[in-house]
Amino acid sequence: MGNFLGKTISKLAGIDLSDRFGAEWDSFSTLGVMVRMGIWMVRGMLVRWRFGAAKGLFLIGKDVTIRQASYIIAGKNFIAQDHCEINGLSQKGLVFGDKVTIGSYAIIRPTNLYGGEAGVGLKVGNNSSIGPYAYIGCSGYIEIGDNVMMSPRVSIYSENHNFSETTMPMIEQGVTRSFVKIEDDCWLAANSVILAGVTVGKGSVVAAGSIVTKDVPPYSIVAGNPAKIIKSRK
Repeated sequence: MGNFLGKTISKLAGIDLSDRFGAEWDSFSTLGVMVRMGIWMVRGMLVRWRFGAAKGLFLIGKDVTIRQASYIIAGKNFIAQDHCEINGLSQKGLVFGDKVTIGSYAIIRPTNLYGGEAGVGLKVGNNSSIGPYAYIGCSGYIEIGDNVMMSPRVSIYSENHNFSETTMPMIEQGVTRSFVKIEDDCWLAANSVILAGVTVGKGSVVAAGSIVTKDVPPYSIVAGNPAKIIKSRK
């Protein structure tokens, strides 16, 4: 029965989810997913008109905060899970590809909530996710490629506070904006931090709790603080 409901959900969603609801899924649990997706779909219908553009399935969870939605473009099958916060105001906007999920309690913030210069923005490729409790500070430009996995509590920062002057408080010295690029098919494990000016090369793995301060070559596995190469996948 679970597989039957799984196929039904797949038809409604336009995504092949049939393999996710096998025999171990009882009918009640599968029906619960179907009801929840239906509620999220209704919420999506109520807010999608505010977006710069939105295609296909559009699911919005409970207590999601979306500000300046006209700066946001969402591809097909976009999901914003419960309690996440997405702030759109930015010079290049926020662009999400197809099958992108924003995890619960994640924050995407290109611009200070209380005014100041608008940040640059964010681009996320197809079939990529921003994990639960993530912080994406895209005041500089952040580009995330296709098929990128992001575990909970990952932080990405594209600017640094200036602190060279000792005669004035650091809070008054402003910031220097930069960029971050996460190439295709990367995995950023839980609690990892990617700092401004870094490119994480294609196919790389950033181990849990790592602090990435410099470029990561393609197909590398890095770990530690600061993160160092511990292995190559090739």
